[in-house]
Amino acid sequence: MKLSGVAIGEAAKRSGVKVPTIRYYEQVGLLPAPPRTDGNRRLYEAADVRRLAFIRHARELGFEVDAIRTLLDLQDNPGQSCAAADAIAQARLVEVEQRIASLQALKVELQRMAEGCRHGRVDECRVIEILADHDKCLHVHH
Repeated sequence: MKLSGVAIGEAAKRSGVKVPTIRYYEQVGLLPAPPRTDGNRRLYEAADVRRLAFIRHARELGFEVDAIRTLLDLQDNPGQSCAAADAIAQARLVEVEQRIASLQALKVELQRMAEGCRHGRVDECRVIEILADHDKCLHVHH
């Protein structure tokens, strides 16, 4: 029986996921191990490539591997309630909002540092002073 599918390099190209990352996703159970040819080459079906693209997109949105595993389980069993998917998205939204607030505070602090150091010498440099003494930094890192 001849197996069908594409090699790992082609699956990587079509999904936008690098070859080592595909192997990692197989190791952590996000992608089922594909069948292998007599020459021991992996062969990926179109469904595997779609799954890889789903994982890539979820990773780009910042979802952790465990959250992606849950989302994939929901996708594999579409009759379930979408409450779990909603909860995962809501938790990620909270993380993003916290990160935005932190980045906005960082932006203000960097602007303050840069504006305080537009002229003068290094011994008067606000950037160097603030970086040397974190207590002078208004940015609170969470």
